[in-house]
Amino acid sequence: MTGPNRHMQNESFEIIGEDRPSRWLLTCDHACNRVPDWINGGDLGICADDMARHIAFDVGAAGVTRALADLLDAPAVLSRFSRLVIDPNRGEDDPTLLMRLYDGTIIPANRNANHEDLELRLNRLYRPYHATYSMLAAARDDRVICAVHSFTPQLRGRPPRPWQIGILHSHLDTRLADMLISRLQKESDLCVGDNEPYNGHLPGDAIDRHALQAGRPNVLIEIRNDLIKTPEAQQAWAQRLAPILNEVLAASGL
Repeated sequence: MTGPNRHMQNESFEIIGEDRPSRWLLTCDHACNRVPDWINGGDLGICADDMARHIAFDVGAAGVTRALADLLDAPAVLSRFSRLVIDPNRGEDDPTLLMRLYDGTIIPANRNANHEDLELRLNRLYRPYHATYSMLAAARDDRVICAVHSFTPQLRGRPPRPWQIGILHSHLDTRLADMLISRLQKESDLCVGDNEPYNGHLPGDAIDRHALQAGRPNVLIEIRNDLIKTPEAQQAWAQRLAPILNEVLAASGL
């Protein structure tokens, strides 16, 4: 496909609308639960129910990302491999880059993964994803990044999470995040998390690498995944968020 809605994908990433005119770049680091067949025959050794939950990908986030990209007339980049294969939202030196245990589930295909296994996953999946992310981010001097994630309503053995949406940010740049949090808090039906359900900055993570280090304005949106399980719910959240994102960006003067 050619033109502003051009679509491209390979085993590492999917690009939507590369030449769209918006300043926004939508990203989804944990878009799917795909395991390439060259990794243990496409099977990490855990059951289908575990592969369908949040440990393997951000449930619903890809649909929200695609809908937001359409509504904002913006490009988007989405990963095409499970976070359990290798996590693109971690730095290459992060010990959680390749998880062997996650939320109570042992990942058999990762337990004995060695340095060569890690390098293969880095070279075939992680690094091409980040190279594409970097290319799209640098396509405009005034680029603004919006990362879309989702979180589970409750981790095993932990209390329920009350937030419907959380905005994560680093202390190194809160320009857009603070304004977005304030704006979302005006929505009477939303419980909005400020760096909830977890802190928004890890050195070497995707926002650090592609936004903070380059001085690009950014926001990271986390939506509770029970609220975005269906295409209709994903579209509804995107329709709600798109005008708010544009409003906040315009008001920021960035």
